[in-house]
Amino acid sequence: QVQLVESGGGLVQPGGSLRLSCAASGIIFSFNGMGWYRQAPGKLRELVARISSGGMTNYADSVQGRFTISRDNAKSTVYLQMNSLKPEDTAVYYCNVYPNEILWGQGTQVTVSS
Repeated sequence: QVQLVESGGGLVQPGGSLRLSCAASGIIFSFNGMGWYRQAPGKLRELVARISSGGMTNYADSVQGRFTISRDNAKSTVYLQMNSLKPEDTAVYYCNVYPNEILWGQGTQVTVSS
């Protein structure tokens, strides 16, 4: 069964950090590129970071230099380290296969507020 389970979200003050995790099952994880996406209220879902099967990374301009995506193929898990968080980073964060997205998970809420 294909499944993506995101975790690690929460409430954090501006300037703080969070580390998100996404555990994948039902896919050959190491063969796939993975991406982290986010959707803020009233906005479309956007891709914020992606990592290829070989470990090459790419970031949206809005998070470049603050977020780091990584992967552990042995654990079929992709991570998103988020530093220097801003209120505009508030959103539900999702992971998915990139570029051929599969069934979306529940996501994890990140709220940046003082």
